Amino acid sequence: MTDRGGIMAATGAEALSTELPAGRSTGWWGMVMFVATEATLFACLLGSYFYLRFQYGPQWPPGAIGTPELLKPLIMTAVLLPSSLPMVWAERGSRHGRRWQLRCGLGATMLLGLTFLTLQATEYAEKLRHFTLTTDVYGSLFYLITGFHGLHVLVGLTMIGWLLAAALSGGTIDAHRRERVRNTAIYWHFVDAVWAAILFTIYLSPRL
Repeated sequence: MTDRGGIMAATGAEALSTELPAGRSTGWWGMVMFVATEATLFACLLGSYFYLRFQYGPQWPPGAIGTPELLKPLIMTAVLLPSSLPMVWAERGSRHGRRWQLRCGLGATMLLGLTFLTLQATEYAEKLRHFTLTTDVYGSLFYLITGFHGLHVLVGLTMIGWLLAAALSGGTIDAHRRERVRNTAIYWHFVDAVWAAILFTIYLSPRL
């Protein structure tokens, strides 16, 4: 009687667990909330840019700074935005247990991200000859917005580097590792999307 009741209870519990949706993990929700918070911060920064621009007057950028050049920012865009593709490939490799695909995807993403930061550093070296963070309101907005984004790229590269080191060290690609890859991919796609908004705001909108 007891055994039968135990078996029936166990069977009922298994059926209930099968019917209930698995849902999202705590790590996934944490990353989504973090990205939403950071997106709000960037929206405030970009909104402040447009507000101050239209409050300043018809000449923007002010003074003798001149309209931003597009060549290097477009090269930076061509480097950063496609970096989401190898990140997607790496995530797919982790889901299917293909370690070589995970390693190659993470390595390619890291290489593109480092190239972007290098190009940004050279752009800063050129622009600092003409204006700095304290020159005027445009200089403050330019370095604050692009520098804040560069910091996010650096954080993303740190996360990717940690995943790459773990992938190179061996071990099985378990559920926890797949989740870490997925969460890092979410963050990296967010970083890429923000740069597209910055490209339009900082570099293209003064030409409109």
